[in-house]
Amino acid sequence: MFDFDNTERTNLEEIGEFGLIDYISKAVELNEKSTIKGIGDDAAVLDFEGKRTLVSTDLLLEGIHFDLRYVPLKHLGYKAVQVNLSDIYAMNGIASQITFSIGLSSRFPLEAVEEIYQGALIACKKYHVDLVGGDTSASAQGLVISVTSIGYADADTIVYRNGAQEGDLLCVSGDLGAAYMGLQLLEREKKIYLENPSVQPDLEGKDYIVERQLKPEARKDIIELFAKLAVKPTAMMDVSDGLASEILHICKQSDKGCRLYEEKIPLDQMTYDTGREFGIDPTVAALNGGEDYELLFTVAQSDHDKIKNQPDISIIGYITPASEGCEMISKSGNVYPITAQGWNAFKKKN
Repeated sequence: MFDFDNTERTNLEEIGEFGLIDYISKAVELNEKSTIKGIGDDAAVLDFEGKRTLVSTDLLLEGIHFDLRYVPLKHLGYKAVQVNLSDIYAMNGIASQITFSIGLSSRFPLEAVEEIYQGALIACKKYHVDLVGGDTSASAQGLVISVTSIGYADADTIVYRNGAQEGDLLCVSGDLGAAYMGLQLLEREKKIYLENPSVQPDLEGKDYIVERQLKPEARKDIIELFAKLAVKPTAMMDVSDGLASEILHICKQSDKGCRLYEEKIPLDQMTYDTGREFGIDPTVAALNGGEDYELLFTVAQSDHDKIKNQPDISIIGYITPASEGCEMISKSGNVYPITAQGWNAFKKKN
């Protein structure tokens, strides 16, 4: 395993790319029975015994997706894995392997790479996933991380985005908006620090929302709960770009409309209080904030009794004909069209 008690700085050029790969591979353990061959050949070899294979890839770029002035490298490695596993669970699948690729400049020593991979391997161990390969490269544009997640499911258990039916219940796991509020808090403290480096960050009492931003958890437990309850969602996706955006994706691909009730959107008290402190409507944070990595899904009304008393599932609305549009009923009873104002990967940054 990695030597995290080592306080020395080892330049990557001293060991080279293949030396780095060898160094990383020595820390990787393979535990999944579907993994036949991991790191060390031209490709990994997997065997899913006739099940459908699921594959998803995410790219994380320094300055776009994360800021190393407040994101610890170990947390970054952990989060990079989680956001990928979430895509597999959003298909009602089981994640089993990942590949983990990094591009980095000479400003990063070997010890920094260790921190990133330690976080990734902690996530792999927690979620019973094998790291089976990847790539390493020099980068002139800062740190780049690309993770590909691999999983499997029976053909009749996979859930797509396009299966919502009229009358289906619109549901979400966990609570929303916390990651966005955590980001606002971290950005505020960064600004204060840049203006006065002697001032220490003030994050006291805000642990939950900071952790939701820096160390999200993919909802494997919800997929396990579906199996336990014998519930198969009719449509599903993870909440990475904000609740509003994801609702519109499901409705568009299912050719349906919906009614969303503002009062039913689950908000943690810390998210609510911090939103008020920052002058941000907590509902707006939930609708447009993103990075919650909860699961948004629809279920048939016949499954209502199975999910109604589950503490980690909220019923927030229902599916309607496409002709009725996608609308939110506010707490005051007013009706508003749902619009997506969340993450835009290609929006010009100031």
